[in-house]
Amino acid sequence: MKRPSLQPRYRRVVLKLSGEMLGQDKGDPICAKRIAGIARQVKEVRALGVELGIVIGGGNIWRGSFSREIERATSDFMGMLATLINGLALQDALEREKVFTRVLTAIPMPQVAEPFIRRRAMRHLQKGRVVIFAAGTGSPFFSTDTTAALRANEIGAEVLLKATKVDGVYDRDPLKDPRARRFARVRYLDALKRRLKIMDSTAFSLCMDNRIPIVVFDMLKEGNLRRAVLGERIGTVVGD
Repeated sequence: MKRPSLQPRYRRVVLKLSGEMLGQDKGDPICAKRIAGIARQVKEVRALGVELGIVIGGGNIWRGSFSREIERATSDFMGMLATLINGLALQDALEREKVFTRVLTAIPMPQVAEPFIRRRAMRHLQKGRVVIFAAGTGSPFFSTDTTAALRANEIGAEVLLKATKVDGVYDRDPLKDPRARRFARVRYLDALKRRLKIMDSTAFSLCMDNRIPIVVFDMLKEGNLRRAVLGERIGTVVGD
């Protein structure tokens, strides 16, 4: 049997994690075991020499009915602060794995993280450090999906890896319909025509216009991040 190549297909990537990926279902918003598992997978990818930026959502901390009671811009800023909390938690887990990490925030907070400066971020990546992009874009009304697409373009990433709890993109909800079919690959325009919910429209347009492929995959399975970076057939690839 031919062994799979250990040569990464992508040399610089942005990984998008939802805030829910860090917590337990109906449990703690930040689960030490879950976040340690993510850190181990990131360490595997760094060992391949891949430059890695990470964008984390904040939905495990700030989401739900109460957030709708608050004025939208204020609520969005609160969500951005939640992403910084998640970023600091992941930084701690990564550094326990001896992975050098920097948190860069779009909202200046010099006591806890460096301000986001594009050239500084790229320099950290070149030095082999994992860069966590926190506090979204720094402006309300933009999702962390949009942040991930924006940062991927800014740092010249070759791919945007969207980590989820499902194994790809389906033509319908697989939890509701057993006939749901998973796509191995789908073109940008086809995804738009089918109204597949991959990312929000702003994020999707940024990737489509600049031809950054999106890989949607299940990161809860150990080793899947490494497989995605190696270019193995995993999840769903969205691109030209």
